[in-house]
Amino acid sequence: MKKFFSEFKEFINRGNAMDMAVGVIIGGAFTAIVTSLTTDILDPFIKLFTGGGEVAGLVVPVPGMDGGIDFSSFISAIINFLIVAFVVFCLVKALNKLQNAKKKEAEAAQDETPAPTCPYCLEDIKEGATRCPHCAGDIAAYSEK
Repeated sequence: MKKFFSEFKEFINRGNAMDMAVGVIIGGAFTAIVTSLTTDILDPFIKLFTGGGEVAGLVVPVPGMDGGIDFSSFISAIINFLIVAFVVFCLVKALNKLQNAKKKEAEAAQDETPAPTCPYCLEDIKEGATRCPHCAGDIAAYSEK
């Protein structure tokens, strides 16, 4: 049981859970915006073009039902889904591009040899320097020891 909780703690500390939680919250908020767009803006246009008055022209009346089959709501839901899916696709594509750039940068940094450091103050110095520009330590004397 202790191993289970340590694995859970490691999972939480990795940041994936927090990233996922932020994504879900932002996704929910964005979905509400897109739903409002389709319901409040696109639905009236659908009703206008299909000749609907109070009830959309794409509603098929069904005996015993108040509203009937509302195809305009279905079309709005499809448009809503496509907009959200497109935005999520663009975000994932952008995040993948950033991750690849960071990965390439990290690989390039690994290929470079680290700059030499002063043995006294541990600051970076230029290759072949005999004195440290930071602490004025004699590097040549240190390397002869």
